[in-house]
Amino acid sequence: MAKLSSKWLALAGLLSLGATSLFAQDNKALIDLLIKKGVLTDAEAAKVAAEVAKANAGDDVATNASDKFLKKLTLSGRIQIQFADLGTNINGAAAQPVSTEHFLMRRVYFGFKADFGNGWTGVINYDLANASFDLGYIEWKQSDALFVDTGFRRVPIGLEEWGTSSANLRAIERSPATRYFVESNNGRRLGAGAYRIGVFAGGADSGFTYNFAVTNSERDEFSSLNGNSDPGVQGSGTASNNTPSLWGNVGYGDKFPGGTYKVGASAGYLPDQGGPGSVVGQGNGITVYNLYGVWTLGGFDLEGEYFWADDHHGASATTDARPSAYWIQPAYRVGDWEAVVRYSYVDSDGRGVNISDGTRSAPSGGTMNKMSEWFIGGNWYIKSNDVKLQLGYIHSESKDTVTGGSASAKADGVRSQMQVSF
Repeated sequence: MAKLSSKWLALAGLLSLGATSLFAQDNKALIDLLIKKGVLTDAEAAKVAAEVAKANAGDDVATNASDKFLKKLTLSGRIQIQFADLGTNINGAAAQPVSTEHFLMRRVYFGFKADFGNGWTGVINYDLANASFDLGYIEWKQSDALFVDTGFRRVPIGLEEWGTSSANLRAIERSPATRYFVESNNGRRLGAGAYRIGVFAGGADSGFTYNFAVTNSERDEFSSLNGNSDPGVQGSGTASNNTPSLWGNVGYGDKFPGGTYKVGASAGYLPDQGGPGSVVGQGNGITVYNLYGVWTLGGFDLEGEYFWADDHHGASATTDARPSAYWIQPAYRVGDWEAVVRYSYVDSDGRGVNISDGTRSAPSGGTMNKMSEWFIGGNWYIKSNDVKLQLGYIHSESKDTVTGGSASAKADGVRSQMQVSF
């Protein structure tokens, strides 16, 4: 009886181990030991080994019983939880804006990638925290040198916007320079980037990279208006947005002893998306330009980029705006720890900029003509980039009215973020 109980215990234990691939390499040694001790016969051991192999094999997940072409379905996700403590002080104001001291779910992404073979895939990524899409396209990939995407994704403008995932941002949020140029037009920001629906093509070969796109002119993100000014990914053709926008991004990178480098340039043309304030479609276009570079040596990383634009009647009904902006970011990593410093500067050229336009979560400091931001912080890569803790101090300043008068505001505080990405 004791021997029979031992057999069942052995079988249960092996099946438990077999169900976890981490312990799979120990199964044969354990079976051999049980045979030697007389707990299992050779025939019983063979049966147990077959059961363990069956447990290890697992079952295929059937998404559609009639689907003969789906080769692989990959799930992905990202959770980013922030705490922001930022206060703004407007010089000379009788009352100051209420500071931000709040936890927030910055992103909760859930994504699917369906691989049908022969280069065909479909990708969906949705942000549950913001009720907005991040990706939704069909791709045909001939090789690394050529892919074609049809659908919804970021347009190829800039390094921080196009070339850097939110999971890899060293300074937690994108810079005021990037945010001013690419985020939605609120009467000050240009809205010349981010998400759009269209056709995208690109590739990489021998260090060269290229990406081009033809898209809707309007910035999309939401499945409906959703309380936002964006028309939504379902689209709505009008005289203000029927003319397509054109985008391009080219770069070259290579290795050298101990390090790497990459340089590039990008541009976008947005007909009917310029003009004074947030009203577009008046025959006023925007052309935006960008230069960027990355240089690494050992644990040291240096990145930066420069934006400029021609916004027809961007400052007023009679005055064009030629805003410009840049950011530079050195970082140094030792083991799982990294120190980061970033400086960013925006000159709106009479169109206007608010501290809240550039520094996310900062209270409004009023419309000024220029702003700058310092970020000083560090990152702890607990499980590489999959589990990461970030913390930084932020100091922002805005100054000068759009008409040339004297004015200023400052924002100070901290931002932290915990991230899990898979």
